[in-house]
Parts: sequence; C-alpha cells; structure tokens
Amino acid sequence: MGRAHEVRAASMAKTAAIKSKLYSRFGKELYIAAKSGVPDPDMNLTLKRKIAEAKSNQVPADVIKRAIDKAKGGSDESYDEARYEGFGPNGSTIIVDCLTDNTNRSYTNVKTAFNKSYGAKLAGAGAVSFGYENVGLFEFPYTDEEAMLDAMMEGDVDVLDITVDDDEMTVKTSFTDFGKAQEVIEKLIPNIEFDTCEATMLPNEYVELTDPEDIEGFHKLMDMLNEVDDVNKIYHNVRIPSEA
Repeated sequence: MGRAHEVRAASMAKTAAIKSKLYSRFGKELYIAAKSGVPDPDMNLTLKRKIAEAKSNQVPADVIKRAIDKAKGGSDESYDEARYEGFGPNGSTIIVDCLTDNTNRSYTNVKTAFNKSYGAKLAGAGAVSFGYENVGLFEFPYTDEEAMLDAMMEGDVDVLDITVDDDEMTVKTSFTDFGKAQEVIEKLIPNIEFDTCEATMLPNEYVELTDPEDIEGFHKLMDMLNEVDDVNKIYHNVRIPSEA
C-alpha cells in the first residue's frame, strides 16, 4: 500500500510539474503577444490566436488573464528568443527553444543538462535544425477528410497533409498558416476539443532507442531541460518502442 501510494504521489507530482511548465510557457508567450501590440485580442490578431492556442491546451483562464494584465500594467519585462541544438544518445537530435531575460544563464543551464546526460552533447547553431520542418499540427476526433480539405481550401490554408487513423484526424499545415487553420477547424467543428494544437517542428527522420542506457540518458536529459525555467519548447527525433 505504501509503495503504491509513493508511485501515485510521484506520478501526480510529475503531472503537476508538466502543467506548471505549460502554464509558464504560455504565460510568457501571451505576455509577449500582448506587449507586441494592443493588449486586446479584438485588436491584436497575434494575441487572439495565442489565446485560442492556450485554451485548446487547457491553460486556465486566470493564467491567460494574468499574462495580459501584466502587459496592460506596463511591466518592463522583456524576453529574448534563444535556440540551442545538440545530439542525444545514439545520434538522436534535440532542439531547445528558450524565452529568457538572460541568455548567458540559459546557455549555461542548457549546456549543463547536455554535459550531465549520457550520450548527449551540445552542438552549434544549425547543426540539427536542418532535419526538421516547421508546421502547424492539429490532432482531434474527426473523420471527414474531404470536408476538412474543402474547408481548408476555402480558408486559403496551405495544407501539407491530412490523415485519419482510428477516428482521429491529423492535419499538418504550413507554419505561417497555423492561426488560419485553427480558425477553419473551429468553424467547421464547433466546440471542438483538440488533442494537439500547436505550431511545432517535426523531424524528417526518427531514431529509435532500444538500449536501456540510451533510454535512461535521454530521459535524464529531458528531465533536466524541463527543469530549466527559461526552456520554452523541446523538439527531438527520438522514438522508444518499449514505451509506445
């Protein structure tokens, strides 16, 4: 009973940490969007789309409101974008995007995570990002591919791919049309709940990890990077068959 309780507690703590990281990420992105123009979604299309993306990822309304209120309040916080690229176990590739007010701190923390993880090493700019594609990615319950394609064409969205598997539709669009695509889907399917709704980077090829040492090293690296406050998004090309 005690061991089961410990496992549940650890699982709940990990879930809470993931949610906290997600809320922090959107808090920064919403703040930046609000500061870049008028802090009113009716007058700031970037902010409107970022709010819609946050809501689709179950970010609470109070988190969204606090970020916008901070921008309205004239906060002088500013964040710079910083990207770091590197290799993980067995030649896997990893991209780390940061939003930071101190790039030296971000670099040091990210480098430390790579240095302390088995089979990982930081690389130079562009070392691995050429193997990724910037896309808008949506996953949700829906099966009518023809209706979706027609709606996307009518909305002038650059669609890269539409697939359906087990009643789940995946739509990939050009990175720049992410916002338009989201609006088209929400108009076609009122009250939709997305399983995935994000502008992201997808690898052109994947690396499978099967060796226990490689898997442990990869998980350690991900855990350490996720503990870095400045880290906003992590992209990688790892697949672990034993965890699928």
